[in-house]
Amino acid sequence: MRRWAEFVLRHRKAVVAFWGLVLIAGIALAGRTTDRLTIDFSLPGQPGTVTAHKIEKAFGSGGDTNPYLVAVTLPAGQTVTGHEADVGRVFTAAGTAAPGLRVIDEANTGDKAFRTKDDRTAYALVFYRFNPSPSQKLLTDPIRTAAEKAAPASATVGVTGEDPLASGGDDGGGPGVLGETLLGALGALAVLAFVFASFLALLPLLVAAVSILATFVMLLPLTYATDVSFIVQFLVALIGLGVAIDYSLLFVTRWREERDRGRDNHDAVVVAMQHAGHAIVFSGVTVAIGLLSLVVLPVPFLRSMGYGGALIPLASVLTTLTLTPAILGGIGPKVDWPKIRHENRASRFWSRWTAAVVRRRWIAAGAALAALAALVGVFLGIKIGLASSESLAKNGQAYDTLRTLERGGVPTGALTPMEVLVSTDQAKRVATALTKVDGVSSVFVPTGPAGNQGGQSIVVVIPDTETVNSKSVDVVRRVKTATEHLPGAVGVAGVGAAQIDFLHAVYGNFPLMLTIIALLTYILLVRAFRSLLLPLKAVLLNLISLAATLGLMVLFWQDGHGSNAIFGIAATGAVTFWIPIMIFAFLFGLSMDYEVFILTRIREEYDAGLSTDDAVVEGIGRTGRLVTSAALILFLAFAALASGPGTDLKTLATGLGIGILLDATIVRMLLVPSLVSLFGGWNWHLPAWAARPLRVQPSSPHPERQAPGPTPPGNQSSV
Repeated sequence: MRRWAEFVLRHRKAVVAFWGLVLIAGIALAGRTTDRLTIDFSLPGQPGTVTAHKIEKAFGSGGDTNPYLVAVTLPAGQTVTGHEADVGRVFTAAGTAAPGLRVIDEANTGDKAFRTKDDRTAYALVFYRFNPSPSQKLLTDPIRTAAEKAAPASATVGVTGEDPLASGGDDGGGPGVLGETLLGALGALAVLAFVFASFLALLPLLVAAVSILATFVMLLPLTYATDVSFIVQFLVALIGLGVAIDYSLLFVTRWREERDRGRDNHDAVVVAMQHAGHAIVFSGVTVAIGLLSLVVLPVPFLRSMGYGGALIPLASVLTTLTLTPAILGGIGPKVDWPKIRHENRASRFWSRWTAAVVRRRWIAAGAALAALAALVGVFLGIKIGLASSESLAKNGQAYDTLRTLERGGVPTGALTPMEVLVSTDQAKRVATALTKVDGVSSVFVPTGPAGNQGGQSIVVVIPDTETVNSKSVDVVRRVKTATEHLPGAVGVAGVGAAQIDFLHAVYGNFPLMLTIIALLTYILLVRAFRSLLLPLKAVLLNLISLAATLGLMVLFWQDGHGSNAIFGIAATGAVTFWIPIMIFAFLFGLSMDYEVFILTRIREEYDAGLSTDDAVVEGIGRTGRLVTSAALILFLAFAALASGPGTDLKTLATGLGIGILLDATIVRMLLVPSLVSLFGGWNWHLPAWAARPLRVQPSSPHPERQAPGPTPPGNQSSV
């Protein structure tokens, strides 16, 4: 790292010029990159996806989309009976609102289940072809407009469904990626101003801006090689903001510390690179490992987030270890003005805190583990799926329409119907068999082009309740089982079938993903810490912390303890199927950052001759403010992400934010120091047989005092 620092300092003008060009290229190409992102949650090769594609190919729409529900309510004193033709014209008109729409209603099924009990409201299922473009608008308004033009006088037309409910009637909403990034940046600036108390607070923001735009530049070629999920743009902007600031914060803080120790500017940059740069490289690789582990899952959109997400730490490490030292080596001392805060001693607060934890290490470790164990217990009750309709909206036209249908006896299962693809000559036989399945409300066999094409038919199955989570999809499993041995049955499609496929494809492969992450991270940290025990503790604590984070999400979102008060969203009843795996992949690496920051410094102090307890106190005294500030910056970035529209993004953002705070407080500032103190000399063992293949020096504990006690905060070593 010393040679790299010397190289950057010799060519600092060229380095700054290079990143200036990258900044310009990023501004020019970021829009093109986001335009090429897609929305695609398909699962190639899975039974539900295969059937859905067959339905879409034969019928032009449906298969893997939840339909719109178009409802017509006649004025008081009128009933659907006697006005069937008028109502039918409304649904026919709705089917012309956009190309490829397919309408299933009473007219082509002959089933009065499409009416409410009071006979005043009729509804139709309108299936559409999925458009993977993130800029695609919902069809709610075009469908409603077309239906209203054909509606009888004084009749009320409404459009509802999972998508209109989730949007709350607003396709846009929220500040957008740029707005959210600016919100996160303002919060980060406030924290950095407190940490540095000088204009140096602007440097990490500059590095983060360059890093984010560089990531978008690197992401563009990837969009030509494979489909990349639209979610990546949010992750690049906001996680990129937090990670780049964290790394730059670590580097600049160490540079200031060396300057306050009396080193000249050149040497301060070199020493900062040797120590902070080393930690940054290991942290970046750890984050990348967590994200790249997603590529082992047979799900394209998760793989794309793994590839795209791994670019975030790569860009952050590159910019931090080149642009930051180049700027510091030139104008760093001038920018560090007014220099109110100094780094020539460890933080008094964090030194006192850690000394207290070390003195009461058994109590601290026990209390932290008890709190985490309670949250892990809550996590065991998690339901994987989609947000329930009750949590998607509490007002608006889509909500009112759904309530009208529910009051009229229409089951919420109409929001998530199953489509069973069968041969036409066996359609009625299959339909008759499926009416006997427990949990099925009604079964339709549409006639005409909406239900018959080329010798194939679709049997539409409405469950009693919406199939939106791992518990409510049992009825889908029963339908799939019932169709397995029925002649002419091809397969079952729909959101419930897709969830079953996802649970099998993703969570069935989760043990492999977990093994890869844990093993690679352990090997990497053994080399970083020169210890066999510390990396094992780090990996286990990370897994416990992640399970506890998901437990908090169950409480906050699934059970609704906080979601309604903060976001006005009722209990979702489940955690969206792809979110836990994303939180695991991102938080595993992000939270490990703090472990690396802390333990690297503790190891440095121990190697300098301090006892284990003194090294813990000095190490956290030096890194405590850094870690809490970095965690707060990331939390603010995730809070900005939570300001965007859509329950799913809010769920992801709050999960990441809660996880970062939980990890940076209970785990890193309570459990880590207490456990390292308890382990004593065992922390520092690395036998020769393990050190040799990793090309590092073996390690063993040096002699310590018989009764080590934490050094009083006022006499902290400056080594």
